[in-house]
Amino acid sequence: MSHFFTYAILTATIASGIQYTAPFLLAALGETLGQRSGVLNLGVDGIMLLGAFSTYYVAYRTGDLGLALVAGLATGAVLGLLTAFMSVTLNAEQGISGIGVYILALGLTDLLFVKLVGTPTPIKPLMGLDIGLLDRIPAVGRMFFHQNALIYVAFLLVPVLGFVLYRTTYGTKVLACGENPAAADSLGINVHRIRYSAVIAGSTMAGLAGATLLINYGIFQENLTQSAGFIAVALVYFGAWKPGGVMAGSLLYGIVTAVIFQWKSLGIIPVSDADLAATAPAVITVLALLSVGRRFRQPSALAKPYVRGA
Repeated sequence: MSHFFTYAILTATIASGIQYTAPFLLAALGETLGQRSGVLNLGVDGIMLLGAFSTYYVAYRTGDLGLALVAGLATGAVLGLLTAFMSVTLNAEQGISGIGVYILALGLTDLLFVKLVGTPTPIKPLMGLDIGLLDRIPAVGRMFFHQNALIYVAFLLVPVLGFVLYRTTYGTKVLACGENPAAADSLGINVHRIRYSAVIAGSTMAGLAGATLLINYGIFQENLTQSAGFIAVALVYFGAWKPGGVMAGSLLYGIVTAVIFQWKSLGIIPVSDADLAATAPAVITVLALLSVGRRFRQPSALAKPYVRGA
């Protein structure tokens, strides 16, 4: 255990933890926006998975990571439109429709991977940014200033989403639709339109989360997300539907994941206990959720379809 607490190992672990955090943070921020409007989307994991495959396939065929990222974003937007149609227009039970999207994406990615790819092939990595002299700062530079652009985008979206929700007219409408859609409707707010926009935007972020996860791995494999989307939904509750809280929960999960991987590589965790240890990040997140999340009230209209005049 003592060799874990060295300068090189600790900085590498924290740097990895930040990298692991980004996909969860992106997906959870997107889900926060959707839930704030009153829509629960349990299809996040499927959207991440199909977004990851779209990103991989375009990168695999063209070698263009920029175009691949656009494909991941577009996939998220399309699945968000499907989710919004079922949840907002058809008033389907949101939990069941979300699971339906997840199962659809899970089966579709398996089929497309076998038919279009077959043999897994790595794609070129997205290199870390060279931010002036900042990446040369001892310890801090290696941990925070040598990440790829998607990592910075994920953390930058935290204050951006906070500003949108609490400092803009659109954000006020989103919050109103999530708390009291009937009152919002009486004030002239188009509840369905706001919910559509929030779900599509949130799902687009989930597609980007899948793309980020794919680029972190550098190769696609079946069930790449391994329930990351469901963890992201839990992190929304952990963060009390606030971007800052969601970031704290995501960081907790990412850092714990990095520590577990580092302990496994150093032999601190015996091989026989490796599978059990791999569940530690999820267990810790759930325990934190139980102790923190229940102290806060969810949006009043969350998962409740709105029918005008009903």
